[in-house]
Amino acid sequence: MEYTNIKLEKENRVATIRLNRPDALNALSPELLAELSSGVAEAGNDESIKVLVIRGEGRAFCAGADLTYFQTTFEDPALLPDYVAQINQTLGQIEKLPIPVIAVVHGFALAGGLELMMACDMALVAEDARIGDQHVNFGLMPGGGSTQRLPRRVGLQRAMELLTTGRWLSGEEAVDWGLALRAVPAEGLDEELEKLLKSLRTKSRAGIALIKSVTLRGLGLSIEDGTALESHAFVQYMTTSPHPAEGIKAFKEKRQPEF
Repeated sequence: MEYTNIKLEKENRVATIRLNRPDALNALSPELLAELSSGVAEAGNDESIKVLVIRGEGRAFCAGADLTYFQTTFEDPALLPDYVAQINQTLGQIEKLPIPVIAVVHGFALAGGLELMMACDMALVAEDARIGDQHVNFGLMPGGGSTQRLPRRVGLQRAMELLTTGRWLSGEEAVDWGLALRAVPAEGLDEELEKLLKSLRTKSRAGIALIKSVTLRGLGLSIEDGTALESHAFVQYMTTSPHPAEGIKAFKEKRQPEF
């Protein structure tokens, strides 16, 4: 597929998707969402890819929904359900991807941009990034999952503050709140990303896929049901995948496993 609203690059076991509407601060138009969904699927279907990175071109990661398109839904309300469904389908697709997804955030990650960031497994953010929900500032409410993901990430009180006041966090605050993994000066994002990628490139894709799936599924379960889920997955993986045997063999031979 030929992309214009995103850029997709693959190198050294890493796929990178760059949102490519810099003049619109990478706002989530239907066209961008369609290409993002295709790019995510392409990365996920490539067995050589161990990690997906999502970042933005220009001055921002993503400033949210495309308000120019959004205005047309007031004239034709029938467009709105499909647009909201497209956002949530794409974000859910990112969450379910069988590889780690890392958001690299500079500039703004607001409203739909925050929702996109939260759909990723980890986020590296610039210290001076501006991160928040902000729907309420314009008489709106979230439609891409903020009311559900924020409380799970930061707790109810902090989520309610962001959702009801519309305040923005700095990158450093986002780390303190558990919304991001690490914050560094904007010019250090690439270096910090490479440190993380170096740790992920050599891992078993099958093992990480199962770890990610079990972890996310377990969030909605009791501890008893969650550990039962993990135990079942552990036995199935150990008895059906060649990777555990290779990992143990490599450990004994004091070498890096080959996955």
